Amino acid sequence: MVRAWCLGAWVAMSFSASVGAQNVKPIKLIVGFPPGGGIDIVARTLQPALQEILNVPVVVENKPGAGGVVAAQELTRAAPDGTTVLIANLGPFALAPNMMAKKPYEPTVDFSPIGLTSTGAYIAVVPATLPVTTLKEFVAWAKTNAAKASFASGGAGSITHLNGELLNAQAGTALVHIPYKGSAPAIVDLIAGQTHLLVDSPSVVLPQIKAGKLKAIYVTGRERDSNVPEVQTARESGYPGLETAGWQGLVGPAGMSNETIARLNTALRQALQRPDVRARFLTTGATVRESTPAEFAAQIKADNDKWIPVIQASGVKME
Repeated sequence: MVRAWCLGAWVAMSFSASVGAQNVKPIKLIVGFPPGGGIDIVARTLQPALQEILNVPVVVENKPGAGGVVAAQELTRAAPDGTTVLIANLGPFALAPNMMAKKPYEPTVDFSPIGLTSTGAYIAVVPATLPVTTLKEFVAWAKTNAAKASFASGGAGSITHLNGELLNAQAGTALVHIPYKGSAPAIVDLIAGQTHLLVDSPSVVLPQIKAGKLKAIYVTGRERDSNVPEVQTARESGYPGLETAGWQGLVGPAGMSNETIARLNTALRQALQRPDVRARFLTTGATVRESTPAEFAAQIKADNDKWIPVIQASGVKME
């Protein structure tokens, strides 16, 4: 009788645990760019760590389009319960929406910043076959070949787009902008010589540099990149106005409770402290940067304050 009761209790508990597991709602981690790009690498580096720490399934979902704006717009429509979050970056949170005649959202209002994940400067690359090795040589080549010279970007309104426009403004070149749906397809055409320049994150361009398919001609940080220490900074090359740096971070929709934000921030910071995560970020040229939600919110506001005047002065528009 006792054995039968114990067996029944065990079955009941097992059934209850099974139902509970089935009711756990997975977290959707949205990426506003195609697989293979720098933002996608951030998401897929964090995904297994967050899944283990939070003890719920974390599913990466790529939603490319409009320089990350499509994914950010989708996030604004999500329930603020912590089950839908986005890997945010500079493009859709300080650049692209400020290039549009009608803002699709307000970056400093319509989201709940959770925490930064990483920061990093960019590397400018050209096809291995292009007869230049430095920024000054590229500027001279671009002016001589003004009828055909172009730069690629991972999408209109992205930092890769604005970095190219910044070069035109600072160096007096007239490179034609060729936008792609993400960095991965942009790299393919750049290697083939169909475009002539891309200024993108180290995670995107370093593998192709190491493979000898692309050449680095300058970096946008104040210091040289340890992955390509022989390459000069923009400042060393005589163009300090080309210094830029980006960031990535985790955001949710507006209206998330302080408790939910705190829980996700804690999990994110624990993930970023893991040696394997830090090592992966380091190999992509990014520097891990933890933050509080308030510090991340301040970063988003500061970049909007910085880039809006630049965008207005450049006249760059997005449809």
